[in-house]
Amino acid sequence: GADDLETGKQYDLPVLMTVNDQGKFIDQVTLVAGQDFKAADKTIIRDLKERGLMYFAGTYRHSYPHCWRDGGPLMYLARSTWYIRASSYRDKMVALNNTINWVPKHTGTGRFGNWLEDLKDWAIGRERFWGTPLPIWRCDNPEIDYSVCVGSRAELEQLSGRELADLDLHRPYVDEITWEVEVDGKKGVMRRVPEVIDVWFDSGAMPFAQWGYPYKNQDRFQGQYPADYICEAVDQTRGWFYSLHAISAMLNESVAFKNVISLGHILDKEGRKMSKSRPETFVGPWDVLDKYGADAFRWYMYTSGAPGEPRRFSVELVGDVVRSFYLTLWNCYSFFTTYAELDGFDPTAPAIELSARDPLDRWILGELHLLVQRITEAYENYDAPNATRPVEQFVDDLSNWYLRRSRRRFWKTESDQDKIAAYQTLYECLVTVAKLLAPAMPFLSEALYRELVAQIDTSAPDSVHLCDWPQANPACIDQTLVDEMRLVKNLVRTGHAARNNAGIRVRQPLAEVSFGVPSTHDAEVALRYRDPIIEELNVKAVKILEAGAEMVEYRLKPVDTLGREL
Repeated sequence: GADDLETGKQYDLPVLMTVNDQGKFIDQVTLVAGQDFKAADKTIIRDLKERGLMYFAGTYRHSYPHCWRDGGPLMYLARSTWYIRASSYRDKMVALNNTINWVPKHTGTGRFGNWLEDLKDWAIGRERFWGTPLPIWRCDNPEIDYSVCVGSRAELEQLSGRELADLDLHRPYVDEITWEVEVDGKKGVMRRVPEVIDVWFDSGAMPFAQWGYPYKNQDRFQGQYPADYICEAVDQTRGWFYSLHAISAMLNESVAFKNVISLGHILDKEGRKMSKSRPETFVGPWDVLDKYGADAFRWYMYTSGAPGEPRRFSVELVGDVVRSFYLTLWNCYSFFTTYAELDGFDPTAPAIELSARDPLDRWILGELHLLVQRITEAYENYDAPNATRPVEQFVDDLSNWYLRRSRRRFWKTESDQDKIAAYQTLYECLVTVAKLLAPAMPFLSEALYRELVAQIDTSAPDSVHLCDWPQANPACIDQTLVDEMRLVKNLVRTGHAARNNAGIRVRQPLAEVSFGVPSTHDAEVALRYRDPIIEELNVKAVKILEAGAEMVEYRLKPVDTLGREL
């Protein structure tokens, strides 16, 4: 392997290839001539022992390359090929890498950074039947040391004297192009070298090749280079990430991309790496898309963990997204449309002043604009989980607190200012959430927007994806009210947990609920909001325990099996 080769170089050992292209020992190795390299292990070990040359023979567990097709063991062959002297640009690549925003950071400083620190020359030649040709033609006369690197179709036409407009420039078709030369009175034929170019060179040259740069479209190239953002799996640190970075550093001494998200691998529900060769681990994309759709699929991938870490995946996990978030949001939308249509609500009517609205309205609007701030900041920092997860919490608050606490306002028969304010508040929340969801759930957000906005307001953009991004309005954020309501919700959540632990259903009324809170301010807030707490927990009274009061009662019960002292 590579380690053996490098060790041999340190001791000036010759590079000898005793195995042919079929993985069998060559005839000169008479002991095991014609045998498969792996099958010959026992014969070689026995021979070394018999000649007293064996220091140690044993078995140890380590990673080893195997063929992905048949699972057979592989070995490295030393081959003569073409190289780019990438090592001479090592320091430049390291310096440029330090200017890139990597997500997660440790991929840039660790896996990719370490790769650059120990950078070797880039072997770009490959032996393939088809591919992008290495554009080098050599004279076939061994007495003539002459070669040409062809830079364009036009140059190849000029050298060969042929019209090549319809020629497929890939190998093997381009190999048909030859021409005669004469150097110092000696004649020969120019033929292309047999190698094709490493496909990663193709991918890394994409920013330049797509515009024909530097021969044309210089302005278009400069306007779109370097890329603001790219994204691929972590294994591309030695693939696309490297080829982009290396070619850009060597050509322009600049980065090819400013920001990059490096994704962890997808595992099955048991935490095993997915592979088509192991059907029990593999989840086909259409199994998920046909059952739950692309939006739920995408949302799970965004919210299930940091993008750089491996994550488990299954159809059932995507189903959890649908039940816990997707349907909750859709139910909020259905609630709004059902009652808004009955009452003839007009979302284009003048908005009621914020100060004239119910505290519940002002609270949820404060949470909404805080959400806009948080989501915007997360997207700007390429933080996918924090650009999506907070929406789930907001929708939960919207459904399980705001709507549940406001239902009577929607149900009452008179369409007074309070009812209109509730409609306007819920409408603003739904439309803003649709816009915040647009990058991650494009289909659901579009459906919500078209029903809520596009079909009603003819002056609005036709699609949510044509709308401006929401802007947070600090005037709508009453931080004191937000903090107070969060405290009340936490107290109610704690009360429900206590009921569950005791096995007492909410429908069974209780005399009182007692809370221990950390400050006098929190105690005042809890008592001021005693009415919603009483309603939510189905109790008669709310009691705040004095500071230092014991909330846990300890009882010692003798356990004979633990001994006399216990």
